[in-house]
Amino acid sequence: MAADDVHAVTSLRARPDAAMPAGPDDAGQFGRPARRREDLHHLLGRGRFTDDIVASGEDALHLTILRSPHAHARIRRIDVARAKAMPGVIEVLTGADLTQNVGPLRANWIWPRMPLPEHRALSEKVARYVGEGVALVVATDRYIAADALEAIDIDYEVLAAVTDPYRAAQAGASVVHPELDGASIRGNVLQHVPVRAGNYAAARRKADVIVTQRLRNQNLVPGAMEPRSVHASYDMTTDAVTIHLSSQAPHIMKRMLAQVLNVDEHRLRVIAPDVGGGFGAKLHLYPEDVLVTAMAFRLKRAVKWTSTRTEDFLSTNHGRDHVQEVEICATRDGTITGLKATIWGNLGAYVSGMGPGIPAVNCGMILTGVYRIPNLHVDTHLMLTNTSRVDTYRGAGRPEATYLIETMVDRVARRLGLDPVEVRRRNFIPPSAFPYTIASHAFCYDSGDYPKNLDKALEIVGYASQRAEQERLRKRGRYLGIGLATYTEFTGIGNGNLLAMFGFNYGGWEYGRVLVHPTGTVEVHTGSADQGQGHATSYVQIVCDVLEIPARQCSVVEGDTGQVEFGLGTFNSRSMAVGGAALHEAARRLLAKAKRMAAHALGVTADDIVYAKGIFSVRREMSPFAQGSRVLRRGTRDLVGKVYRHLLGVQPVQVGAGRDKISWEEVARLAHFLTTYPNGLEPGLDERVFHRPKDFVFPFGTYAAVVEVDVETGDVDVRRLVAVDDCGRIINPLLARGQVHGGAAQGLGQALLEQSLYTDDGRPRAANWMGYAFPRALHMPYIEAEHTVTPTDRNALGVKGIGESGSICTPPAIVNAVLDALSPLGVTHLDMPLLPEQVLSAISTARRERSRSVDAIGSGAVAT
Repeated sequence: MAADDVHAVTSLRARPDAAMPAGPDDAGQFGRPARRREDLHHLLGRGRFTDDIVASGEDALHLTILRSPHAHARIRRIDVARAKAMPGVIEVLTGADLTQNVGPLRANWIWPRMPLPEHRALSEKVARYVGEGVALVVATDRYIAADALEAIDIDYEVLAAVTDPYRAAQAGASVVHPELDGASIRGNVLQHVPVRAGNYAAARRKADVIVTQRLRNQNLVPGAMEPRSVHASYDMTTDAVTIHLSSQAPHIMKRMLAQVLNVDEHRLRVIAPDVGGGFGAKLHLYPEDVLVTAMAFRLKRAVKWTSTRTEDFLSTNHGRDHVQEVEICATRDGTITGLKATIWGNLGAYVSGMGPGIPAVNCGMILTGVYRIPNLHVDTHLMLTNTSRVDTYRGAGRPEATYLIETMVDRVARRLGLDPVEVRRRNFIPPSAFPYTIASHAFCYDSGDYPKNLDKALEIVGYASQRAEQERLRKRGRYLGIGLATYTEFTGIGNGNLLAMFGFNYGGWEYGRVLVHPTGTVEVHTGSADQGQGHATSYVQIVCDVLEIPARQCSVVEGDTGQVEFGLGTFNSRSMAVGGAALHEAARRLLAKAKRMAAHALGVTADDIVYAKGIFSVRREMSPFAQGSRVLRRGTRDLVGKVYRHLLGVQPVQVGAGRDKISWEEVARLAHFLTTYPNGLEPGLDERVFHRPKDFVFPFGTYAAVVEVDVETGDVDVRRLVAVDDCGRIINPLLARGQVHGGAAQGLGQALLEQSLYTDDGRPRAANWMGYAFPRALHMPYIEAEHTVTPTDRNALGVKGIGESGSICTPPAIVNAVLDALSPLGVTHLDMPLLPEQVLSAISTARRERSRSVDAIGSGAVAT
């Protein structure tokens, strides 16, 4: 493969595949279930991932990393002499060797006045989690590099470790970063973020019922099919490096690499080729990204690193890991009057990109969900532990918040003997209240119709008939459960001013460009980056809907800082709400310019042009003044033509002269080759937009799960999963449904299967997929995904995000269903994941407690 082909690899997934059957002209328009344009080259084995990238004639060196086997250990001595002497070894470096030239990694979301532990690409003195890099080897092949790692002699002093965020906050816990003492930090508590609204103490005193519970969102591994990978190629002619990187945000990676390595940004080009799954874990800068790029500059060679699956489990950011102590108070009729929560959110051993904001803002400030709860008392503690970094994972804070409020609403209903549907209805924010500022004042919801959405979910699942079936089965000794959960979340991240107030320095905008070539084909450039969401389909639908041209005439370019000048990336379900809005605006501006070009060619004003399906036509009904003006324009043009012919002996091109219609392709050509242009217009059709959102948008939905629990084995069978989402106007129903399916699969994994556990000395119990239970096809029910449509006025498209909804609402729906099934047995609480042994243990405990209660009552009766 030639070098140019390598650099253009990102556009392989964006170009319409030649073999893809062309549909009717309107097949790619907004709102239609168009087939994904990206799939064919993957189905034919033509995908190009980072580990596949090798430039023509390039002999890439292989980088490997020596990783700490200890969760917390002081590095007493490290000797690399034997490793350096091995044949084929090019370089061996330790943390001390990099200190002068490579700066610390930086976070993007830094809470005001928050102290930050220094995070180096290689640890120099203390390793703080299993898998942290302490030395690197660069060799001619990966086998030599692996052998050289074993030749490095290192002596550790093992220290006490702490891996649980709640235990890390307790007195006497091992301190992860003692050097931060005195920097407004208490032990491992990096920062305390309080949220207060109303008067919770007063609401508690007046409450008829108070429900308390400790909840746990377990530590999760975002195990993408493609592990992380980096390939950096040095160009001697430009003294620059091109980095292929499995990333969700290549432009942000370029900026951060330039800062850490202290090089000018123009010397870096970052390309995200095909990405085999991101889910938030591939959003941030990692030590390996820094090390590979630094070695490419240092050695003036191509250098690559691809994670093994075990490395991926150990060193890639994890997700969730919150402990929550919750208290909720309500009146006798089920009206919730107050919510109190203390949250311990794990950040890991170091602060990653958005880590601090997830517990503090994404969870702690949106705990009230879809409900009017006036009194709020929340304390969020940002915790350091001896684990890998914990950061964004699909939903990022909203799953934790939704799980908290939705499981507690069910507990209130159960305590009061009310139907959980009615408790939800009683506390919903009504449609008439929007836009609605929630109690924390952190967010203003744009639009919502929660009762309508709930009703649709109840209708699809057949709620009344399911309750009747539940009663019938209970009489036969079978335990059916029906669980509900409702959610809202913020997506389309922006406005930049609000983000800056919370220490988030991303800006909030997104870049979009729509470019028309002289042949009439359209090229769409976006600053987002696709990892399988279907951008090349959805963006084409947005642009072609405005331009009214066939989808086959349009292609998408993204994921390459050398082809797309600016961008932020793909996260927070922002691609369509922000990136799509940018492209929509660029397409509208471009069409307005094209109309002026067409009007100029046809001898009328732009107001006299009607455009439809690729044809610019002169309006049939024109005022006498407009008709006279047209005659005058034509006469002037004819006169100019005669003068040209007389003086120069040539006749200027007059496409459109004397005609009433002109095609899109003709206007595209004229835009580049006209001899004269309308006043104030430059040649070409090329519009660029930096779209800055007005504010977040808030999708919402209701999920209903029907489960059957085998009380002899503890197995949970998910018989039905109904998802009714509202993401505003839907661009492509097929893609929207696919996003829900993927999110629901991950949500089911959290509810029933997944957890990353640690031994007492801080070692992960599972270091690959052999020991970590991801959901397989056999675990998945048929997902009934439907929608209601409540548009937003915060972008011109009326769209909201959909990519994270399934992971947000599925866990509480399933947990509520299981607890509903087991309620006759006295089971009131289960922590995720609901493993069979855990279910059996809860049943056994409930039976023992019930037996003791019966015995106590019996004893009392005899005594009386």
